Amino acid sequence: MSSRTRRSGALVALVALFTAGYLAPYLLPTVVGRLSAGLGLTPAQAGLIGSVLLLGSSTAGFTLAARGHRVGPRRAARTGLLAMAVGYGSAAATASVPLVVAGAVLGGLGSGTATAVAVAGIAGRRDPHRASTLGLLAVSATAGALYLTLPHLGGGHAAPLLAIACTSTLVWPFTARLPHAAHAVRETATTSGPLPHRRAGAVLAGGILCWSLAQNALWGVSGRIGLTQAGLSEVTVGAVFAAALGAGLAGVTAAGALGSRLGRAVPIGAGTVAIAGCVLLSSTAESLAGFATGEILWNAVYPVVLSYLLGLAASLDPRGRWAVMVGSASSLGVACGPVTGSLLSEHAGYPGMGLTLCTLLLLVAAPMTAVARHASGRPLVPGSIHRRGGAPAAVLAGRGSGTSLVPQMGAPEQEVAAVAVAERGRRAARSAFGLARPSSRG
Repeated sequence: MSSRTRRSGALVALVALFTAGYLAPYLLPTVVGRLSAGLGLTPAQAGLIGSVLLLGSSTAGFTLAARGHRVGPRRAARTGLLAMAVGYGSAAATASVPLVVAGAVLGGLGSGTATAVAVAGIAGRRDPHRASTLGLLAVSATAGALYLTLPHLGGGHAAPLLAIACTSTLVWPFTARLPHAAHAVRETATTSGPLPHRRAGAVLAGGILCWSLAQNALWGVSGRIGLTQAGLSEVTVGAVFAAALGAGLAGVTAAGALGSRLGRAVPIGAGTVAIAGCVLLSSTAESLAGFATGEILWNAVYPVVLSYLLGLAASLDPRGRWAVMVGSASSLGVACGPVTGSLLSEHAGYPGMGLTLCTLLLLVAAPMTAVARHASGRPLVPGSIHRRGGAPAAVLAGRGSGTSLVPQMGAPEQEVAAVAVAERGRRAARSAFGLARPSSRG
């Protein structure tokens, strides 16, 4: 098998694993809504179960970031997928709230493990932005199809949980394309060294935690906003979510085509400001037009910004440590989102909740944009070179072909070794050298 075929197979496996791991957060509105309706829980209680599920996901991510080098990608991925199948499957098979919570925690741990393996592998590839874009395309398409299908499968909490469990079993065969060793999945990673860019990485992790919390606080109650405040049916709300995720597909495709033309700072900063406006619009919607407009525009911009944030985290450390930790911080924010949204909506109403979340998003836009502008010091040009203390040779590197042998974006800077030249005892006399003439050629 050629190296190109192996790389393509590994990319397919990482995208499939990314899809399985991220599916639970994407289906959060219908999971929380069906838990509330099917088990007779209050919105706050259902949101708390959703938060517990996603908290398990973030815990697994942080654990794997600290100890992932001891476990190979294939073994970790299969462990996560097995936990997803058992956890979500058992939660779907029972109506006992304690057992549902236990299954949700186990499934969340599996989702976090699968996501962490996928994100670490994506960070080690030559073009992490393209790989993360493909992953977001896959999970958006899968979630959109499920939002169109689930309303026709009856009520109750079982259907969305079974869908996640079945997805994990379908992804299992792809894990055979992942390597056994922890270092083999990364094409440009180093094997040792301290964690680089500690301050920038910490700011990015804290910013994306608040960024994810604000959006998933609204995402967790979006279904209830559509049903109660906008007066829509479950089928109509599902169709709006499917259309919104379809817009997300278009947004991710546009981000992949846009690539590095605007850098990272502009998509992250301007995109977060646009998301803040969409959050405010969705939370105050009282009709189908307002609700659909807010949700569709929001979901069109959200994956674009997320793909650049994941690419930024990957650029901070080619070993993928910051990518996993930033992804886990995002999962922690996602985990706190449902219960935050439920509590805010109960005490301040949906418009008050939207205003609070909009303000939070505007506050975190500035530090994340600053990290995107100043953190890594590497230009967002594939194949570009950055010299210590000098200007990046982006123009020169950008003219090369895609198969150039210059260091790729995200590759660690290679150290320059001094070569000692041995001195000879006697120097050759000037008479030993002659002029080069055509007749002297062999």
